[in-house]
Amino acid sequence: MNITAKIIGIPYNPKLTSDLNIFKFEDFNINTLPASCIIDHDGFSFGLSKWVSPKRTRSYPYERVYNTLGTAKRITIIPIIKDEGKKGDRDFIQWDTISLMSLLDVFVVFAYYKTAEKHKIKENKVTNQLFDNESVKIKILEIKNYLSSALHWNLKEIEESLPQLIQKVKFSYSQVSKQLGVEFHNDQGIDKFANQFISGVRNFMDTSRHKAREAQNREMQTIQPKESLSTSTKATITIENFLGGKYYFTTDEIKIEKKKIFLIEAKHSKGSLLPSIGDIKDGLLKMILYTNLKEVMVKGTGYQAIPVLKLTSAKLGNKFSTISKNKDVDDFFNRNPFTIKQKETIKKLLIEARENNFQVIIEKAKNYD
Repeated sequence: MNITAKIIGIPYNPKLTSDLNIFKFEDFNINTLPASCIIDHDGFSFGLSKWVSPKRTRSYPYERVYNTLGTAKRITIIPIIKDEGKKGDRDFIQWDTISLMSLLDVFVVFAYYKTAEKHKIKENKVTNQLFDNESVKIKILEIKNYLSSALHWNLKEIEESLPQLIQKVKFSYSQVSKQLGVEFHNDQGIDKFANQFISGVRNFMDTSRHKAREAQNREMQTIQPKESLSTSTKATITIENFLGGKYYFTTDEIKIEKKKIFLIEAKHSKGSLLPSIGDIKDGLLKMILYTNLKEVMVKGTGYQAIPVLKLTSAKLGNKFSTISKNKDVDDFFNRNPFTIKQKETIKKLLIEARENNFQVIIEKAKNYD
């Protein structure tokens, strides 16, 4: 099943954001800053997050971005390419990542790794890669004086900065290879990536979208090991923004009741009573999108979207949801030995769900009876 929908704007009130430490720009070093923080520069304050890889499935980058959503202006630092050496992974930034950041009004600073250390055990592999700090600082200063939206900034940077940065990546990894005696992946992949930008943004967009559709279709055929679903039903969802940009996602589960379609994002934990906070915030980023969907259609029929974040565990004793009665909260806590921190997470999550109009279901995984 393929669902189509539109997004005009993204009003949302996050409640599970972490308390962020404040750092002065004068001492700015992207490599020593935490994953999410606040930067202050002469009264200009903004939320900052950083990715350790351009691949979205590594190191919970969505959690890092989510933690900055309570700030008026948000900047995220993303490496455009990360090569861990010939025996490791090599990942490239994709259009959909930039698109999602634009939807969330997050300014993207494209970065590259300048130095690395040789892996102590594995041959032809590096670790502890560090960003070129000065280039990141320059871009942040530009954003400080940039008056247009994050969307316009991100599009501008794709056209103006990415092609040059790709060449800097090639040079940087060449230097690291000579210094450390480590082999990296060949340059053909980087050259192929660079060729996407010869004709401008459109070629990069089309190539990335093609890969996204392929990944979307692959995900439709599989259930991830960490997923524990009450049904194997999945659906693709294609979201279009007011400029005609398209974003491709896959729902973990769907349920249709009359004119309502429930879009269910599922997070599972086998060993703990709750999925990790990183998994939960990753799911909340989907809720931000799903709660703002308009014109939700399936085969020409319109539906009201009901976003649902479902948390499952093999260890839970009973079920609770946002549509349960208030007295059921105490019973749920009494029957499951949650820590104080887990209880606080659940309470904040319920507040966030009610304020932003999505449902939360917390229950025992169906295949762990």
